[in-house]
Amino acid sequence: MKTMVGDGNLAVAQVAYALSETAAVYPITPSTPMAENCDEWAHMGKRNVFGQKMRLTEMQSEGGAAGALHGMLSAGALATTFTASQGLLLMLPDMCKISGELLPGVMHVAARALAYHALSIFGDHSDVMAVRSAGWGMLCAASVQEAADLAVVAHLSAMAGSVPMLHFFDGFRTSHEIQRFEALDEDELRGLLPQTQIRQFRARAMNPEHPHQQGTSQNPDVYFQGREAANPYYFALPEIVQDTMNRVAALTGRPLRLFSYTGVPDAKKVLVLMGSGAETAEETARTLMRTGEKVGVVRVRLFRPFSAEALLTAIPESAERIAVLDRTKESGALGEPLYLDVSAALFAAGRTAKVCGGRYGLGSKEFTPAMVKAVFDALDTMEAGQHFTVGIDDDVTHLSLPIDAHFALPNEGVTSCKFFGLGADGTVGANKSAIKMMSAQTDRQVQAYFAYDSKKSGGYTVSHLRIGEAPIRAPYLIGQADFLACHQPTLMNLDVVAQSVKPDGTVLRNLPDGMEIPAKLRRSIATRHALLYTIDADAIAAQCGLGGRINTVMQTAFFQLNAFLPEKQRQQLLTESVQAAYAKKGEQVVEANLNAIAKTADALRRVDVPSEWAELPDTPENAPQSAVEAFMRPMLRQQGDMLPVSAMDARGFAPLGTSRLEKRGIARQIPQWRAKACIQCGLCSLVCPHGCIRTFYPLEETAFPVDFHTVRAKGKAFSGRSFRVQVSPLDCTGCENCARTCPAKEKALVMRPAAEMAQEQENWNFAVSLPETAIGEADTIPLAQAKTPLFEFSGACAGCGETPYIKLLTQLFGSHLMIANATGCSSIYAGSAPSCPYTVNQKGQGVAWGNSLFEDNAEFGFGLYLAMKHRRAHLAEQVETLAVQCPELAESCRAWLGSREDTALSAQAGEALLAACETLSHPLVKEIADSADLLAAKSVWLIGGDGWAFDIGFGGLDHVLASGEKVRVLVLNTQVYSNTGGQSSKSTPTSAVAKFAAAGKKVAKKDLGRIAMTYGYVYVAQCAMGADKNQLVKILSEAEAYDGPSLIICYAPCINHGLKAGMGKSQEQEKKAVEAGYWHLYHYNPELEEQGKNPFVLDSKEPKASFRDFLMSENRYTSLAKTNPEMAEQLYAKAERDAKRRYRVYKSLAEAKPLEAE
Repeated sequence: MKTMVGDGNLAVAQVAYALSETAAVYPITPSTPMAENCDEWAHMGKRNVFGQKMRLTEMQSEGGAAGALHGMLSAGALATTFTASQGLLLMLPDMCKISGELLPGVMHVAARALAYHALSIFGDHSDVMAVRSAGWGMLCAASVQEAADLAVVAHLSAMAGSVPMLHFFDGFRTSHEIQRFEALDEDELRGLLPQTQIRQFRARAMNPEHPHQQGTSQNPDVYFQGREAANPYYFALPEIVQDTMNRVAALTGRPLRLFSYTGVPDAKKVLVLMGSGAETAEETARTLMRTGEKVGVVRVRLFRPFSAEALLTAIPESAERIAVLDRTKESGALGEPLYLDVSAALFAAGRTAKVCGGRYGLGSKEFTPAMVKAVFDALDTMEAGQHFTVGIDDDVTHLSLPIDAHFALPNEGVTSCKFFGLGADGTVGANKSAIKMMSAQTDRQVQAYFAYDSKKSGGYTVSHLRIGEAPIRAPYLIGQADFLACHQPTLMNLDVVAQSVKPDGTVLRNLPDGMEIPAKLRRSIATRHALLYTIDADAIAAQCGLGGRINTVMQTAFFQLNAFLPEKQRQQLLTESVQAAYAKKGEQVVEANLNAIAKTADALRRVDVPSEWAELPDTPENAPQSAVEAFMRPMLRQQGDMLPVSAMDARGFAPLGTSRLEKRGIARQIPQWRAKACIQCGLCSLVCPHGCIRTFYPLEETAFPVDFHTVRAKGKAFSGRSFRVQVSPLDCTGCENCARTCPAKEKALVMRPAAEMAQEQENWNFAVSLPETAIGEADTIPLAQAKTPLFEFSGACAGCGETPYIKLLTQLFGSHLMIANATGCSSIYAGSAPSCPYTVNQKGQGVAWGNSLFEDNAEFGFGLYLAMKHRRAHLAEQVETLAVQCPELAESCRAWLGSREDTALSAQAGEALLAACETLSHPLVKEIADSADLLAAKSVWLIGGDGWAFDIGFGGLDHVLASGEKVRVLVLNTQVYSNTGGQSSKSTPTSAVAKFAAAGKKVAKKDLGRIAMTYGYVYVAQCAMGADKNQLVKILSEAEAYDGPSLIICYAPCINHGLKAGMGKSQEQEKKAVEAGYWHLYHYNPELEEQGKNPFVLDSKEPKASFRDFLMSENRYTSLAKTNPEMAEQLYAKAERDAKRRYRVYKSLAEAKPLEAE
């Protein structure tokens, strides 16, 4: 037995690695870390119980992973996979095949919500319940420790029972919760192997030495009998699982039952549930039992096959009322799956207890002791068959239970700590390090859970840490904390921060010099008699050269204020932690962090709390200006739990332009415009990832506020106009790309402290109220940037390489854009409730945006295009008929018909046609008027990353391009799966280190553009904004105008690349990539061939810069040299050869003679 500290994913992965020979995987949140751990261990040479390194293969999709899993098992290898949510559903066809052939596969699922009205990456049981008929045994773990134990049970039971096993546990709540757990070592696991069954499994594998045929087709005469032939295996499985549990328990000392009971022997009220909620229910029941209540809880571990006998043994005969809680919703059913199974078992046994069914915890909704008590209380009056929800306010169907918010479990012996931060500021990483440090160096039990919003770096994070003497069974968030730290000044205004102060607790604030603590927080500290400490962590980080990474400072302060470790040991461990965490980033980074540790002790200040703080009034705030703002405000304050069902749109539809209401104010440095130095090129606006710095061209006669300084606009198109560059301080992320990109001899933008730029917000508000500049076709950068972007203030990382492309697309074509967006970074930063960065112009026109799934985006977008094309064709038929039947309208009708495929002209002609029809009463006039929103031509663009276009969605994308239809595709190529944490894709170049390519990618990347060019009728271009901005504007315009499919592939630096210069130089990195020959610019226009010209144009010059120097500017390449120098040299050389080979191919294409000239 060995003791480990880690999350549920780690607990499961170490078992899966030990007991599997092969694995086929595909990344999906929140299960991906299991596969990543296995890949890392294989790279390190770790051996499993069979004396082998696991052979792990990343496939192109979950369906592909399931197919490979089927093949591995069929060939006699013990195999596993890891997945969740939609990924699990994609595996369903192969799951049926695997179970139908009685193959002992194992699947570990971090159970997650399915995308219905909206996507949710968070946990519930919707996914596993959707595949419960696939014929797999299903085991559910309720905690990190239980996940480690049941992972063993799953593998051994599959081997022994010849039935595949699906082991699931709650996504995030268990998969990402960190605890200390015990794990069986390899010798103990090896001793548990059912060797006879393993030999039999290998003996019946596909092999030409003893061949057989499998996967045949059967007719009606025998298929039914074949399905029933497997019954004995399923009848035997519960006993096999229980026997395996007993054998595992004999080693661990932790009893395991198919169904376990916690409660008094003569309980009258019983809850039945599975997953992490069972631990909450059990702890609550123990508390209620101490007050004399006759209650109990049944925890379900084996869900399939469902053993009625074991269930009935667990439920006391005395039970009169039973509530079955499901963490899923099955619309239209009589009840959810567990409720139906329990009801059927009780009915068949003649039990007369009243059974009710409830739903809880969907999408990781909190499930607290107060909610458990609410269910027990409600059972007193519920009737049999009654259904309810708990944890929400259902004011529509009135199914929700009332909750006593003041009820809580006693917390003796546990210190609770809560940390508020922003993504990428290091808060979460520091707390993970702290909790592991305490667990490793003390006897204390630990628990850590990290709550995130859906934004990328810069998003809201809360770390919940508990430290105690006994095992901690509290799978729910901390309310009021003994120790409360706010790492980011911008978060101090949140109500939830003030509400988290615990009486007699300790509060630590990162408080920059000159900044005041908000009144409500000061009042909370005073009324609850908390101790207050402050530190200017930003200043220390800046002094030490750490930029915005304040994690080392705040972690040091945390340990200094809490006596978890002796001072000498604390200093030693902090030093070792820094060296371990930053060694790969170089000695300079290590020394900077050690310097920060040394400076922290003297900078920490105890603040006296005046008694008058207790009487401070709240700062008045403006009332919501709209229903949308009233809806958003609680969510922006992290209080979305307060919203009732009636506030929600049943379809999940959302209004546009809501990101402008956030005003996060997260930038420490903000660009200041220097008018005299400005050359009015518009590049600052073009490259801004968040649309928060723009060029404005108001008419000269406009009355400006006193501080709104302008200069005369340059260029004929802007005659009679003034010019100003304006920033929105509260929307800026401080990435610095604008200032670094400015080409003026004396920089027209300089970065200034945010406090100095606060007054610019009023200037911004005035600027965006100005009439939009009408300038006609935007064929140059200044003209394009004069247009209002319809994509602003997204949740993307500061310095994101993707968003500038999208923003420009909306400036060029935004008023008639329809976007189908593949799931990934671009869907998360663009579509995370409640903030929508897509917005509308002053006419109310804007981008119609939709996300279906990850794998089907091309097909979804193609469907949008076909429907719009069909509907507009019908409208054209009506207009043609009207032209014949009403000669007085013929000219207007023909004008529209002649321009209906031109986006600008069709809109103008459509307005003229409607105006001409106003005085007529012809029946077709009304029908045309009813379809007025179809008169302007629409432009359908499919947007997604390389994981979609190169891998999971490639088949669909290829089909859509092959159709010849006028569909446009924008691929945001980060060369990794950015959204799930940086896994390798087919766009990942040779030698790059990525997850699932820990030893560096060995093979060259796919050339998607060349593949598309083989059709001969697809417009294809490859671009990099930072390298050639004019080429980018040109190819987007050509793609939009091209009468056929078009594919634009955009190079996009990503935070996963580890740019050594930082994401503030992402645009510069694009330029360097092209100059070094790492990335090439070109466009392929089939229309040129029709003109007797070469359709392929190579837009980038012969590479001059050092290819190796470019690789060395990114950690994804240099990290390989630190771990395997010899391999790194080989792969670096191969990567350069691959790049040169691609350039030679492109050059030969560019030099080829046109067909007519041959």
